[in-house]
Amino acid sequence: MNDPTATPTEPSPYILDATSATFEADVVERSRSVPVVVDVWATWCGPCKMLGPLLEKLAREYDGKFVLAKVDSDRSPEVAASLRVRSIPAVFGVRDGQILDAFTGVQSESFIRQWLDRLLPSKAEALVAEGRGLEASDPEAAGARFSEALALEPDLSPARVGLARLALAAGRIDEAQAAVLDLERRGFLEPEAEKLKAELVLRAQAEGASDVDAARAASEADPRDKALKLRLAEALAAAGAYEEALAIALDLVEVDRKATGEEARKLMLAVFQLLPEDSDLAFQYRRRLSFAL
Repeated sequence: MNDPTATPTEPSPYILDATSATFEADVVERSRSVPVVVDVWATWCGPCKMLGPLLEKLAREYDGKFVLAKVDSDRSPEVAASLRVRSIPAVFGVRDGQILDAFTGVQSESFIRQWLDRLLPSKAEALVAEGRGLEASDPEAAGARFSEALALEPDLSPARVGLARLALAAGRIDEAQAAVLDLERRGFLEPEAEKLKAELVLRAQAEGASDVDAARAASEADPRDKALKLRLAEALAAAGAYEEALAIALDLVEVDRKATGEEARKLMLAVFQLLPEDSDLAFQYRRRLSFAL
């Protein structure tokens, strides 16, 4: 809660009290749509009482360009521990679920304004965010936002990934593959690009697999044909039936490692990329695949 000795002010939708129970929603998830500034403080901390009102003033002034999440370190010690807070006040800037910057102690208003301006998205990054929001409803407008962002920042990878994602959704596979290959030349891929690459792998592998019913019928007609089992796993993965696809693919890795098992292993890796990071299914099959190898 805010310092009860502070001068009362009107509540702001851009200032909230975050706790251990609400941190994931209030900070991590919310930061995917707007930057979140986390202020870790305590009632006994004198410097916190100086910094807190300044941060609240700026949150009101910036009027929604960022959200201020205040965390009482005594009430939510788990949050302070997870942020590795050693002294307070401690302030963290979070965007897209990641801490981008931080500072400790009381700082001047001019310092904090400069810090905030670095945290806030650039015009190009704001265009990418708009594009993401338009992908499902208006792909053409989304593409225009991504292209405009690239005109401002030619190396802005989220914009390039966005265009590749739109190309894949429209069935322009070669264009999407070329975009991913271009990104890969840097020697790494961001998680978004890794997911897109995985979708392309599944799409390419499923091209010869027909639909699930046909692939299943073919495999059941000749159970010893491992290539037909692979086609079934690919069709299942393309249809989003990940658990059955992984089970079949793992079996192929175990019994036919150097032939269909290698393609099955690649299929499993692609599916892992598409599953959530905290997926129990991915964890289980990653572990089983490591044993099989």
